[in-house]
Amino acid sequence: MSALFVLIGISILVAGAFLIAFLWSVRNGQFDDDYTPSIRMLFDDPQKPKTKSPSSK
Repeated sequence: MSALFVLIGISILVAGAFLIAFLWSVRNGQFDDDYTPSIRMLFDDPQKPKTKSPSSK
């Protein structure tokens, strides 16, 4: 029965650590940009300039 109390205590500590990490990331602006990730796939990739190969004269 005492193992159950230990496991509950550890789970509360882990949950508190995750809550602190979440609040820290929200305050540091991790979740500020909601719009750009949804349209990023619509942007074109930059084109590499085509170079002439030396063997094709």
